[in-house]
Amino acid sequence: MGHKVHPNGFRLGVYRNWESKWFATDKEFSALLLEDIKLRKMLFARLKNAGVARIETERSSSALTITLHTAKPGIVIGKGGTSVDQLRDELEKMTRKRVRVTIQEIKKPELSAQLVAESVAAQLEKRIAFRRAVKQSLMKTMRAGAQGVKIRVKGRLGGSEMARIEWNREGRVPLHTLRADIDFGQTEAKTTFGRIGVSAWVYTGDFPTERPKRVAEEPTDGEVPVAAALAETPLVAEALGLPVAVPAEPVPVGVAEPEPEPVASVPAAAEAPAARPTRRRTAATATAPNEAPAKPKRAPRAVKATTEEAAPKPKRTTRTTSAEAKPATRRTAKKKE
Repeated sequence: MGHKVHPNGFRLGVYRNWESKWFATDKEFSALLLEDIKLRKMLFARLKNAGVARIETERSSSALTITLHTAKPGIVIGKGGTSVDQLRDELEKMTRKRVRVTIQEIKKPELSAQLVAESVAAQLEKRIAFRRAVKQSLMKTMRAGAQGVKIRVKGRLGGSEMARIEWNREGRVPLHTLRADIDFGQTEAKTTFGRIGVSAWVYTGDFPTERPKRVAEEPTDGEVPVAAALAETPLVAEALGLPVAVPAEPVPVGVAEPEPEPVASVPAAAEAPAARPTRRRTAATATAPNEAPAKPKRAPRAVKATTEEAAPKPKRTTRTTSAEAKPATRRTAKKKE
């Protein structure tokens, strides 16, 4: 059975970066990894209504930096920054380290796969039909500028007794193309019939793969290009195979150059008109009015004697029947007797 690979993990290290950027020894690695998981779970639960799409962590020897990518930074900051201060104090108590919180605003939340999945889950919790919720989210994402989007819901859809999977797609979502910028997000909707999983793929185009072209270095003011400097010295230019600059003749100072004498303009000879071709006229022979014009005599055909006509034809031989050629049998001889 085929399974879908996680798009973010598939492109990790190629076009995407890690969300946790830190190094640790073998003894400390498991403890720091568990701490990151607890931090993310607590932040997503507390900032559920703030539209947090991604959380990045960076660690140093004595400090922890947390970057929140949110669509509603006002809810995270609060009035006068009180909410951020409270959040920082809680994180410092949990980690026992100095914590720095930075906030980055998401300008187009419709293009974030995590926020698209959360909006569909919120509609399902409000008892809105899943097909209508998926269709509305698809239209909003495509209007925001996405080239393709796919949303999948699975569970007891519509309160049915048997769980099933339903999905819808608009545009194109090339999952196998590594250079494709595909964002993936998933969440769960808690309904009275059970949990419904929601997954979203958003394709916004390809990552830039062209390298910037190198600009040719131009000589600054006062500098002379190397090729021009070498061309001025004939010995070096001949050794390197460069064109040798021919020095100009010196002009004496204070002596005016003689002006060239004016040349009288000679009128161009008029071209003679081309001779028209003449037709040859044949002499007409006088004929009587009642006489018909004489027909030209045909030349007698030459009789060619071929070798086939000269050779005598072979005589026609008569074909003998099989009865005449075969000798008489015993039965025919007895009958004759």
